[in-house]
Amino acid sequence: MSCLGSQPVAIREAKESAKAEVSIGRDASLARNDLADTLGGYTDLLGKTVRRDAHLDEKLFSEQFTGGHGFEFLQGSRLTNARISQVRKHTPTSPVQPSMNPFTKILVGALGLALLTGASTSNPKLTERQRALHVLNRLAFGPRPGDVDAVAKSGVDAWIEQQLHPEAIPDRAVEARIAMLPTMALSNAQIVKTYYEPVLMARKKANAEAKDGDVDKKDIRRELMQDIPPGQRPQVVMNDLLSQRILRAAESDRQLNEVMVDFWMNHFNVFAGKGIDRFLLTSYERDVIRPHMWGRFEDLLMATAKSPAMLFYLDNARSIAAPENRPLFSQRATFGARRFGRMDSMPRLQANQQKGGLNENYAREIMELHTLGVDGGYTQKDVTELARVLTGWTITRERDGGEGAEFIFRPFLHDAGSKVVLGARFPAGGGMQEGEKMIQILAHHPATAHHIAYKLCQRLVADEPPPALVNRVAAKFLATGGDLRQTVKAVISSPEFWSQDSYRSKVKSPFEYTISAVRAVNGKITDVTPIARALQQIGEPLYGAQPPTGYSDKADVWINTGALMNRLNFALALASNKLPGVQSDIVSLIPSEEASDVSRSVEALALALTGGSLTAETRSTIKSRIVERKAPAQDPWDNTQLPTVAGLILGSPEFQRQ
Repeated sequence: MSCLGSQPVAIREAKESAKAEVSIGRDASLARNDLADTLGGYTDLLGKTVRRDAHLDEKLFSEQFTGGHGFEFLQGSRLTNARISQVRKHTPTSPVQPSMNPFTKILVGALGLALLTGASTSNPKLTERQRALHVLNRLAFGPRPGDVDAVAKSGVDAWIEQQLHPEAIPDRAVEARIAMLPTMALSNAQIVKTYYEPVLMARKKANAEAKDGDVDKKDIRRELMQDIPPGQRPQVVMNDLLSQRILRAAESDRQLNEVMVDFWMNHFNVFAGKGIDRFLLTSYERDVIRPHMWGRFEDLLMATAKSPAMLFYLDNARSIAAPENRPLFSQRATFGARRFGRMDSMPRLQANQQKGGLNENYAREIMELHTLGVDGGYTQKDVTELARVLTGWTITRERDGGEGAEFIFRPFLHDAGSKVVLGARFPAGGGMQEGEKMIQILAHHPATAHHIAYKLCQRLVADEPPPALVNRVAAKFLATGGDLRQTVKAVISSPEFWSQDSYRSKVKSPFEYTISAVRAVNGKITDVTPIARALQQIGEPLYGAQPPTGYSDKADVWINTGALMNRLNFALALASNKLPGVQSDIVSLIPSEEASDVSRSVEALALALTGGSLTAETRSTIKSRIVERKAPAQDPWDNTQLPTVAGLILGSPEFQRQ
């Protein structure tokens, strides 16, 4: 199976895509003006607009993901406190902005408002079919053809119980495809040795050759990189990682498991574009997130805290105690003073060997993002003290068995002084057990219970979840000792999850949207490249969130002009079989007698793709776009237009909500 070619998607496609007026859909059935009219037709009655790209700082994003930089741009960079603050304020949402005239922007903005306002319903209780559609949209990446009826027939509650135990669901076909990806079973040490060390050697050689003349070392490095065998080039690792994530989301029967992988990978976000992390993410997802996300939160938190990927990403790997607080420093200094009457030689050597200082990034994020939440009751003093507690928590170096291969605690870099964090006192002379104790305290703190409950309810129920629901879920978290399976079950079994206010009220993220569209048309994936490219263009490149917050679960982050246009482009290309590597057969989704009539075919495709019916406005817009493209003397309808109808339905507000 082909994966992602010879370069990461962000590098290979950004320049070309940024120049295109309609990037993904340039070869689909509708021209740019038709797309604009269609988007406007969905929302003509609203008469309002939303702000264009309200959350997008185009300059910041172009520096990170376009102009040929991509993930390479920040290689080896460090997330400073100031940088973290900057990227939080400027969360990128749409890497590629199709060129649009002002009229088009207004129409796309109106569609955005239609999505943000949600669907209105009047029935007080969901029908059994609606319940089936609801769980397939919220607890899965959307239904495949026939899934809604199958779940409704076998029982929604039975399906949920099965999904809560993914280890009992056979998934041999998907696992067989994943096993074909060469890096998926490799350890950190093996990946680093095979794919990272050749890059390091090329850099060292380029630096050495550049010193001998006026040759640009970047040009030398580029030439040397071409000498690395294709099977050992670093992009192979990211290609495989993207492939397995997309394949599992689209094709696995363990759908809730994949939804939770997406949730926890964002909660404990690690940015692939930072240095060696692209080589550590395979193990991070496979060995840290996936095995622990249905167990106790404390175990998941501890696994992330000892993950080389997390320690490198948030700079704890380079956080060390002040020289005077290092245990071996004080011991050797005392020994030197007693034996030689001097105290400066050994301390100075130690300081030269271990450059750096205390870094508070991870200590801040583990409290603010991973556990307590921003209003969790901690102070800046607690951040500093926790950073001292976590000194010495680092990763192996080349001499230890491989750069970043394993977690390692280095006692001689640990702050041996006394500390107080959140009221917990640690006397002088402690070691790694201090950090483990603090992780245990954080994992079981009431503020952590509330923070985790809020985020799970936000993902599964509503962008602004009801406080009463959050409190009940937090109570379940505390009562079960942080049992994540029971906590998720508390969300799903709540009246709020099953309410009409929750039904089809959330807007799909780009990842949810693209995967649900592929599943809706029963697409067969042979190459994930176009899907990965679409995720970048719509605004959610996998493993590409630079800020520690990860990607958002709120609609307003994703609703902007470029993203909505790119969603419709993707839908039209997918439905028209013009997305290389993804095959679909739209005609087979509905009975032949319904495919022969325009009105019946629109309704039949709407039912097949969205699980329900369309609004009168959407239905009218789709029919007008199809019929008016035919000359009066011709038959106004034929089966060849079904893919275009399907693409328009996939781009409609009805499909983009879940």
